[in-house]
Amino acid sequence: MIERIKKIFDNLDEKVDVILIKNSTRIDYSFYYVTELERGIFENCSVLVYENGLKLICSKLEEESAKSGNFDIQIFDDDKEQWKMLKKRLEDKKVGINSSALIYKDYLKLKKCSPSEIVDVGEAIKNARMVKDAKEIELIRKACEIASNVANEIPLMLKRGIRECDIAAEINYLIQKKGASPAFDSIVAFGKNSAEPHYLTGEKKLMESEVALLDFGACYKRYRSDITRSFILGKKRKWQEEINEIVLEARSIAFDLMKEGTGTGEVHKAVKEFIDGTKFKGKFVHSTGHSIGLEVHDGGLLHPSRNQELKEGMVFTVEPGIYIPGKGGIRVEDDVLIKKDGIEILTE
Repeated sequence: MIERIKKIFDNLDEKVDVILIKNSTRIDYSFYYVTELERGIFENCSVLVYENGLKLICSKLEEESAKSGNFDIQIFDDDKEQWKMLKKRLEDKKVGINSSALIYKDYLKLKKCSPSEIVDVGEAIKNARMVKDAKEIELIRKACEIASNVANEIPLMLKRGIRECDIAAEINYLIQKKGASPAFDSIVAFGKNSAEPHYLTGEKKLMESEVALLDFGACYKRYRSDITRSFILGKKRKWQEEINEIVLEARSIAFDLMKEGTGTGEVHKAVKEFIDGTKFKGKFVHSTGHSIGLEVHDGGLLHPSRNQELKEGMVFTVEPGIYIPGKGGIRVEDDVLIKKDGIEILTE
């Protein structure tokens, strides 16, 4: 816990007295990052982060879950009492906030606490979270292992006439049976639906020679995996084979480039240039990947729009794909750990 707090404060561009991480009904996952709490939800609760520790301010509803942490706890009965507690501790202090997660209603209440100054420290929090510690890596590795094991069972499920929602239900069941929970709403897309990268799983039935694209992940003790596997039922069509070969080669290009010091934009540029050099130019429509951890999209992108140097301990997905509207698409996605001289592929 202290090491994670130190990472945040070391990343600050401007020093603050305390950082307030405030949940509403929307959870700021940085709350779990600093507290390392594996149980409880902690809606409408707060944590005050100091350089030498933290103080949790939570509702009676979460009291038992909070006791599993090794820090001071203060319990409130209602939201009004919580803000009285916060005012007492934040008055005349220079307060850091995570602006991307703090709702406007709470920001206005914070201003009434009379801090001397409010500073956005969201970038420092994001950068700290991007480089995983040993405990985080092991939890992500377990989440990847569970998702990989589920993926290995999928071919036996695929048969003519089965519905997308049937497969999604089986995937979710297997993830939970293996001790985790779904990391997000599992995507199962058959046929032409697979050309829609963020398709919402429906009731389409799988037919002969159609693509079955499955994008899912496991959440293990709050940490997540995210993989995509594409299958063909029965005889493959020529365009499917062509796309599959290109996507797998694009994945290899990304893998070869990813090591400490490489720019995330550089990885995407190489992958996109390769795909655009084929007859499927313009059919790769998203970033090459994203960082993953407490959230499925954990702050970083393999894309020039959010270019940064890869560092040892970062975990990214690599997910090149080609999509042909009206016909279908193929995407392959794996999770990789950045090391000094390359990567460790965490998914099987």
